[in-house]
Amino acid sequence: MLDRHSRLAIPTESYFIPQLWDRHGERPDREAFAQDVSRLARVREWGVSASDVRDRLSEHPSFAGAIGAIYAAYAEARGKERYGDKTPLYMQSLPTVARAFPDAQYVHLIRDGRDAGLSFMAMKRRPRFNLARPRSLPTFAAEWRWEIEAARRFGATRPYLELRYEDLVREPEAQLGAVCAFLGLGFEPAMVDYHRGVDPARLLDHPKLAEPPGPGRSHWREQLALGAVQEFEAVAGEVLSGAGYERACPQPSRRALARGAAIRAAFTARLRCWQTAIALIRRSPVWRLRQVYIRRSAG
Repeated sequence: MLDRHSRLAIPTESYFIPQLWDRHGERPDREAFAQDVSRLARVREWGVSASDVRDRLSEHPSFAGAIGAIYAAYAEARGKERYGDKTPLYMQSLPTVARAFPDAQYVHLIRDGRDAGLSFMAMKRRPRFNLARPRSLPTFAAEWRWEIEAARRFGATRPYLELRYEDLVREPEAQLGAVCAFLGLGFEPAMVDYHRGVDPARLLDHPKLAEPPGPGRSHWREQLALGAVQEFEAVAGEVLSGAGYERACPQPSRRALARGAAIRAAFTARLRCWQTAIALIRRSPVWRLRQVYIRRSAG
């Protein structure tokens, strides 16, 4: 929707920002960074080349300047002056996103966690090699709660707007108008008709983009057993209520609350273990040698 605005370019999900941070750090080498970017399949899909990036980099760029060069090249090729990113996975890398976009404005789109959980559990491909990723609906509830609370803490000191997916599909003009006002843009009706300008190639992977989303429905009411709903709400019920979602079980039993607390604690422990493991890997000699190889191969 936002990409349809005449002044704003929002490409497909990027995924590469944490990867580039790990490889290059706060002060990337100009040539090594440009060459590394040219090897990223996603950037090639965007039509951005190494020379496009290199030409926009200073002699000694910052990480923010280097990332900005990628997005500026994408936006300028489309005649637009502003750009953004819409990668949901970055909910787990917010400090890195802040390094990449120090002056960014953040729009946080929240969906009913019970419906989001249904979608997640129905995915054919689930992330591998990440011990913190959920394997059940209750553990997804723990992650959903953690991400929303983390985003709100992050947004407390930054330009931050929160809206609900269900409200967006029910009244798109009003919600998009609020987003545009937040971003300092004028509302454009083309954003509501975004499906008319979708690249046909994208429809192969995302056929639902061919038409606008219909009025929001609570699919969890039809597809989740009451016991599963109770488990989800025992883990994340307070956040559901705080976001304005009606709870099916507003007064869970003590046993359910205790189990919910245990699931949250287990998720937090796994998450910290995973974060510690990644930090140790990135400090290891093998990782440093990988960094050197990237720079030398670029040279």
